[in-house]
Amino acid sequence: MDLIYYALIAGLIGLVFAVFLVTKLMKKDRGNQEVREISELIEKGAMAFLVREYKTLAAFVVIVAIILGVLIEPKGLVAVAYLIGTCCSVLAGFIGMKIGTKSNCRTVAGVQKSLNEGLRVAFSSGAVMGLAVVSLAIIGLSVIYVIWGDHKTDGVSDITSILVGFGFGASSIALFARVGGGIYTKAADVGSDLVGKVEAGIPEDDPRNPGVIADNVGDNVGDIAGMGADLFESYAGAIIATMTVAIGAGIAFDGKLAMLPFIIAAVGILCSIAGTFFVRVGEQLKIEALLAALRRGVYAASIFVAGFSLLAMHLMGIDDELKKVVVAAPDFIDVSMWDIWFSVIAGLVAGVLIGVSIEYYTADIYKPTQRVAEASETGTGTLIIKGFSTGLMSTVIPVILVVAAVLVAYELAGLYGVAITAVGMLSTLGITLATDAYGPVADNAGGIAEQAGLPPEIREKTDALDSLGNTTAATGKGFAIGSAALTALGLTAAFGQDIQNEMAAEGVNETFSMSLMDPQVVMGVLIGGMMVCLFSALTMDAVGKAAMGVVNEVRRQWREIPGLLEGKPGVKPDYNTCVDMSTKAALKSMMLPGILAVLVPVIVGIVPFLGPEALGGLLIGAIGTGFLLAVTMANAGGSWDNAKKYIEQGHLGGKGSDAHKAAVNGDTVGDPFKDTSGPSLNILIKLMSMISLLFVPVFVDFM
Repeated sequence: MDLIYYALIAGLIGLVFAVFLVTKLMKKDRGNQEVREISELIEKGAMAFLVREYKTLAAFVVIVAIILGVLIEPKGLVAVAYLIGTCCSVLAGFIGMKIGTKSNCRTVAGVQKSLNEGLRVAFSSGAVMGLAVVSLAIIGLSVIYVIWGDHKTDGVSDITSILVGFGFGASSIALFARVGGGIYTKAADVGSDLVGKVEAGIPEDDPRNPGVIADNVGDNVGDIAGMGADLFESYAGAIIATMTVAIGAGIAFDGKLAMLPFIIAAVGILCSIAGTFFVRVGEQLKIEALLAALRRGVYAASIFVAGFSLLAMHLMGIDDELKKVVVAAPDFIDVSMWDIWFSVIAGLVAGVLIGVSIEYYTADIYKPTQRVAEASETGTGTLIIKGFSTGLMSTVIPVILVVAAVLVAYELAGLYGVAITAVGMLSTLGITLATDAYGPVADNAGGIAEQAGLPPEIREKTDALDSLGNTTAATGKGFAIGSAALTALGLTAAFGQDIQNEMAAEGVNETFSMSLMDPQVVMGVLIGGMMVCLFSALTMDAVGKAAMGVVNEVRRQWREIPGLLEGKPGVKPDYNTCVDMSTKAALKSMMLPGILAVLVPVIVGIVPFLGPEALGGLLIGAIGTGFLLAVTMANAGGSWDNAKKYIEQGHLGGKGSDAHKAAVNGDTVGDPFKDTSGPSLNILIKLMSMISLLFVPVFVDFM
């Protein structure tokens, strides 16, 4: 039990450091009056969306909590843990977005002093998000463990069921935050770009465009609150899956192997804090220099985790523990501390390399995106074809890396090794998420500089930070997708193990298998693949419909407000209407995909002729299809976006050229790919795995 307090202390240290960063940020200059006013409009719109989203979700959360309280043992405690998980996820998203919206104007003021100052402000804001996510997740899990760690039903520990309830709460919020935020941000972005840049030929973030504030708001609700909730779920899910596999293998709930994921996560928080001090840059506007600055922080944190996690295992006496559990858990025969450490390192290395591979396919300093840009010279069609093929091609390296990590981990430490690989990949989340959440702040800063009419040299610096943000966002999405696949695999392994154990406890003399020789499993695989396609179709369609509404509203204002499009002094658009339209469309459209993601696994698990075997197939089919499609969509969208940026830098005719118009169209197609449907698939595969694990006793009762 004492080991859990180390994790709790690390989480508290992470929160204290986040508070320290917030204190420093709030002392920074906010810029001139116009910059502050624009920033306040963005903050007001973002917080209004978040409050309305959470109010919409409240009824769903209460209904699910009641169902869990009635159906899942230990009754009441799982429901309470579910509510704690939702609250921690909501709080992490709220903190991250609140600080992000308060940092965009400070980033503008920062670049007026130096590029490094602007980078540090935006990155520190992202670090608050990253540390809030990992700290609240580890604190929530640790507090639940401290309170109910020794709770038992019929002599059997209930801690895994209670912790899975926490994970399901995190998954519920993550799904709706990602889907709702993604629909909002891309509806506003696509609508603003189509009617502003393509039809009217005015610059991005031009204050004459009524949709620009909604676009800026969307960056925060989608890429800060949404991404934070996504990775909060992965982080908590990886820890829960590893502990569940350990306990399912016969290891005591308070054994050192069950506690190890908590300790590695704790080490990762401290190492992520150390990594933030390595992020520095000079005054070079080249993206290579800016990328190198952020890489130093991530690489330093990764090296620290590798070293200190080994030290932690040695101090915990993991080798001695492994010798003790051989009798209770035969699967751990011949497993050593080094085998488990190498499993952690396999995940850590895979996460870093996935980021590097996605950076290669999406950054405009490399050939793949430059070739996408070149395809724009012959029109939108060839640009779309080239971008989509680039997205498909980019799946090869991440899949090989995940397969290699799983293979290494399984050969070394079995299912436990596979589960703890995800913990290793996510151990540096505190700083990895910082590099991602940095992007929306930099993007907002560029928009504010344009709308406030600041000098070109200031916009050049904010553009450089924004371009870096596009690349880090793509890298962050790749990391999120890779970690989602590993987390979902760990949860699926725990599901299979728990089904077998529950069947034995209920006296069912059968062996549970997810063999493809079983037609039920094959049917499940097909249903899982179908769920991925259906989910993507619903979210893409929602963005298209909402964007049409924004386009029509912007056209209406230009038509009915004299002098607006011409830029007549004193004439301002009605920004609030576009913000409200995007909010309503997102909240309306997010419910159906979310409800399907929750209901379909439960239905498959209890329906005759399908059952747990088909559900196991569903999880495998969804993971395989979802992983590939998510990488494709995220990277195709990233390459289209940065191809547009590449042309705007003066290549291939620059702004206003036919190539640029084609690239803008490509970017509008890529927006829902990379910021709505693609990232939402991460949560789909994790949520379905989490709810399947939670409802194992119910499924066995229906067998």
